Amino acid sequence: MESKKMKSSSSQNEIGDNNQMFHVEHQDKLPIYDLSFADMKSLFDKSFRAQQIFDWIYNKYENSFFNFDNFSKEMQNKLDENYTTKILREVKKSTSSDGSIKYLFALNDDHTIETVLLKMKDKKLDKDKNIIKSEQYTICLSSQVGCKLGCSFCLTAKGGFIRNLSAGEIVAQIVMLKKDNNIPAEKGLNVVYMGMGEPLDNLKNVVTSIDTITNSHGLSISPKRITISTSGITPKIKELGELDLKVNIAISLHATNDSLREKLIPINKSYNISSIIEEVKKFPINSRKKVMFEYLLIDGLNDGLDSAKKLVSLLHGIKAKINLIYFNPFEGTEFKRPSIEKAKQFQQYLTSKNLLCTIRDSKGLDIMAACGQLREHG
Repeated sequence: MESKKMKSSSSQNEIGDNNQMFHVEHQDKLPIYDLSFADMKSLFDKSFRAQQIFDWIYNKYENSFFNFDNFSKEMQNKLDENYTTKILREVKKSTSSDGSIKYLFALNDDHTIETVLLKMKDKKLDKDKNIIKSEQYTICLSSQVGCKLGCSFCLTAKGGFIRNLSAGEIVAQIVMLKKDNNIPAEKGLNVVYMGMGEPLDNLKNVVTSIDTITNSHGLSISPKRITISTSGITPKIKELGELDLKVNIAISLHATNDSLREKLIPINKSYNISSIIEEVKKFPINSRKKVMFEYLLIDGLNDGLDSAKKLVSLLHGIKAKINLIYFNPFEGTEFKRPSIEKAKQFQQYLTSKNLLCTIRDSKGLDIMAACGQLREHG
């Protein structure tokens, strides 16, 4: 196996399909979610076995190998000896008044992450109570325990950086939320890498997780439903673009000049606004899509019309969509949330200059589940 090999040991277990065997170096059980579909196929002489395993864990949300009833007892035992589905453990679940649900998950090393299920639209019923349109969901994924970037407006950064999440730890967040909320496997939903951490700082595992999320035998979620949010690690934007995964990208901009952006996002000292804009112009996007720019409105700091005018100039020539986000407060912060009136004035100016611009509702605000409010809880 190429990915996620176990630490070397003198003892090995063999698992096989009939007479064909594969070796798993034995120390601890390997999380099954860490295996890509290609990994899985390489382990069996019959490729349909990989499809069967993916079907059990990603479509039926099964977490016991002994319930894989199209596998022999011997195969079930050998899978159980070497692999585990136990990768996340729910510690706490908080439900917002707007229907958003925040999950606190413990990892196998007892560190914790937060994941949020956002209900974007309620289901619609006709007069006979038949479903015309089902609910629309977005899952906000974490990609790291903590974060290195130290953005001054973000609570996640206050706990520092612990480690990257594995591909399996990322994917399992979706499985856990879908299973807990009885969301059918075939139900389409949106996935945003906007939780804890900087996704491009963990690009390898994020890319592997996307492979499983989009795989037709896995979670089968279209790349056009996936958005990766980044604070602007320019070389990684380039690398992601070259991979051409057909996913959406969102740039956390939040300022129109480098001096302010450096105060908000210290990494701007290494990768300034112009370098980000230059790389974004090269990023491959569908002809019907736009590059998303996230702009956090902070009262008295970047929410005036002068900033709106500079933003128009900065994004000239880019097929852009701007998401305006209210600053979401947390204890100890120096920043304040702007008024609705100022946000609307900012939006109206951008719209008058033919820029697509929306004001994003802060879902989950009452349970500290909104943008910038997630963190590890010890």
